[in-house]
Amino acid sequence: MKRTFDAIVVGAGPAGSSAALTMAKAGLDVALLERGEFPGEKNMFGGVLHRLTALEDVFPDFWNQAPLERHIVKKALTFMTGDASFNVNFDTEESDKPPYNGYTISRPKFDRWLAEEAVKAGATLMNRSTVDDVIREGGKIVGVTLLRDGGELRAPVVIAADGVLSFTAKKAGLRRPQFDPSHLAVGVKALIDMPKEVIDDRFGLVRDQGASNEIVGCSQGVRGGGFLYTNYDSLSIGLVLHLSSLSKSGKTPYDLLNDFMQQPQMAKQLRGGRLLEYSAHLVPEGGYDMIPEIIGDGIMVAGDAAAMCIVTGLNLEGINLATQSGVLAGKAALEAHQNRDFSKSGLAVYRRLLEESYVLKDLKLYRRTPEMLHNDRIYTQYPEMLCGLMDEIYRIDGTPKDTMTKLLLRTAKQKIGIKNLLADVYQGWRAL
Repeated sequence: MKRTFDAIVVGAGPAGSSAALTMAKAGLDVALLERGEFPGEKNMFGGVLHRLTALEDVFPDFWNQAPLERHIVKKALTFMTGDASFNVNFDTEESDKPPYNGYTISRPKFDRWLAEEAVKAGATLMNRSTVDDVIREGGKIVGVTLLRDGGELRAPVVIAADGVLSFTAKKAGLRRPQFDPSHLAVGVKALIDMPKEVIDDRFGLVRDQGASNEIVGCSQGVRGGGFLYTNYDSLSIGLVLHLSSLSKSGKTPYDLLNDFMQQPQMAKQLRGGRLLEYSAHLVPEGGYDMIPEIIGDGIMVAGDAAAMCIVTGLNLEGINLATQSGVLAGKAALEAHQNRDFSKSGLAVYRRLLEESYVLKDLKLYRRTPEMLHNDRIYTQYPEMLCGLMDEIYRIDGTPKDTMTKLLLRTAKQKIGIKNLLADVYQGWRAL
């Protein structure tokens, strides 16, 4: 198979499909390549889809068209030990009408829907299409070759949106051959089947309301954290573990996940549920400093392939950044077609658009966060300190009570050390 297009997008995830949709709606002939049987087949996701303002511009009633599960009205941060937990909860009254700030989703359903919208706009979706290499002519990338049938697709611009390991960006020389393990995490997730009525009752929800919970101290000293999210009739529970720390620990992610699910407080949340599936996926956690070269002659890089992910410990953003970057890459390709200039300088508008948007502004804002999250005390000593502090506050054993100040200082001195506490507060203030 040999075909020529106006643009080729590698990867039919949120970034790739958004780019293809943007270009196809403007009249370009776009090839959208997906290595799975269908878009979303290979995706692992258990999280919150934040508002996609870029897609809301395309779909004024996006929330009525997209296959969304629940909208988040309850958010919690939990510090956990082996047998105790301390929760900080934020509940908000839902507004009268959407769009809401965040939703839970099923990535296979969502990705398939978004790719189908790109097809409706005129894009050509090619499933089971794995890129083997990029085609160069005169120093410029002018297409890709496929493993299937030795196919060859040509276009003056290629958008690499094929995930954190982006084979396309690697072949184009835009990312390093090897990753720094400290910039990567592995996410492991279990999907638990549970009736909607049980979820509503257990989490205090009504209608399509949802809850999210980020958990610290559940990873047995491995850097990382846990999550629990309510879908319509299932729960997503999992861990995101720093790859370098996990490797040094000698522990397996699935053993850690199983232990996490058996922790007393989590076991209560999962009681009566039925395991549907396990899955795992690499997550880019290096932040701004992990971003590779995102523009070359005839090529741009978007989404996870460009390390556009923000992890603060309080929140995880990825799909919104990927979608926004895909739309902006699509707009840059349109401008390149108008100018008939697909060189690196001709595609430089993509970088400018990203810098003007919230994507790079937020990534720069949280640039120090990855370093902060490499502090081992966050995952062991702080959860123990908080749970121990609450235990002493509520314990009635006939002995005189200390003032809250003395109690806090004594617990911090025992568990953390005052110098460490002050250093960590300063580092957290700088990072967040």
